[in-house]
Amino acid sequence: MKSPLLDSEVVHDILGIGFGPSNLALSIAVEEHNRSLPADRRLNALFLERQPRFGWHRGMLIDDATMQVSFLKDLVTLRNPTSDYSFLCFLREQGRLIDFLNQKTLFPLRVEFHEYFEWAAARVAHLVSYGSEVVSVDPVRGDDGEIAHFDVTSRDPSGSGATITRRARNISVAMGLEPHVPPGLELAERIWHNSELIPRATALADAGEPVRRAVVLGAGQSAAEAVDYLHRTFPDAEVCSVFAKYGYTPADDSPFANRIFDPEAVDVYFSAPSEVKQSLIDYHRSTNYSVVDMELIEALYATAYREKVAGRERLRFLNVSRIRAVDPAADGGLDVAVEFLPTGEKQVLSADVLVLATGYRPRDLSSLLGEAAKLCLRDDGDEIRVGRDHRVETVPEVSAGLYLQGGTEHTHGLTSTLLSTVAVRAEEIHRSVQSARLTV
Repeated sequence: MKSPLLDSEVVHDILGIGFGPSNLALSIAVEEHNRSLPADRRLNALFLERQPRFGWHRGMLIDDATMQVSFLKDLVTLRNPTSDYSFLCFLREQGRLIDFLNQKTLFPLRVEFHEYFEWAAARVAHLVSYGSEVVSVDPVRGDDGEIAHFDVTSRDPSGSGATITRRARNISVAMGLEPHVPPGLELAERIWHNSELIPRATALADAGEPVRRAVVLGAGQSAAEAVDYLHRTFPDAEVCSVFAKYGYTPADDSPFANRIFDPEAVDVYFSAPSEVKQSLIDYHRSTNYSVVDMELIEALYATAYREKVAGRERLRFLNVSRIRAVDPAADGGLDVAVEFLPTGEKQVLSADVLVLATGYRPRDLSSLLGEAAKLCLRDDGDEIRVGRDHRVETVPEVSAGLYLQGGTEHTHGLTSTLLSTVAVRAEEIHRSVQSARLTV
């Protein structure tokens, strides 16, 4: 049975699905827009988040891990440098502004940047409904055939099992990415994706369960961080890093390469032919995919060398290798079969933990959007067509707006799922929604 609208008189100008950094930045843009306007000109916005509170990659908030983007690429600064929602304003309020400046760094601790996100989210909490998992998005067709609204149905945060349906003129979808698990492997008690690294490792340590050997699959930043974290957390354990490369590839964070994350680079990418888009992705993959900060590479190498000198090697790198099978062991652990690719030689590692640092992939929008997904136009590669303002191109009878924050690498480039242009993208979506509203 169709759920009743929460309030049949309310039609939201923007209804956000997901409340990570992208929709958080959009909510702030709306909030700042509304400050100086009379009530009848303000945008009515609401954001739905399935988590019970704000959280961003909590499982990888390693105490000494730093951000890989400048703090100036926060939620607001590139859009509005005078905003009081900036990271610097957060630091001032926390009494740490001078202390942070004395570090002479552009890259805050990841834990601290998460605190900043929480601080900003708390200031716009009146625009968010937590514990509200969206279960369907339905187009609303008028008598004239026009689809000017979407009905968004979510679970009641009270946990009663009931659902609530809300109507919106525009939807901003920002559900983030989902962990990728390689074919043939399944997550289990002893097999984790790195997104669960800290809570899983902490639970093992608190339970006093011995970890004799941990295996980490992957060659990117998260994999290297997981290797380092497990090596420090379990001082008696051997930690094996398995990857198909010969060695970790350093991330290209040089100034010219980093321009691929500039807002202007999105314009260039968007207007380029498909073959140029692909070449840009290929050329600059080393800025983001399966690469590691040089400082961490050098630290891991130094640790491995010190252990070799001491005659007790706990840190092992199984390079040019792949995991071919994972089976339960008689002692409750895992038997991890690893193949050395040049020779085909296999060895079986008895492990207590296998961490899959195998990246993320975009979530399937079709399952969420349902009937609304059939209204979206697609390109020759069966990818959703998206305008420069991040609005999905739809069939002619749709006047309601559907905006994507993420999952648009094919149209907007490498910044699609990154923080680099989150503030600018929020402004572009806000401007597009406002423009459409003024023309109605």
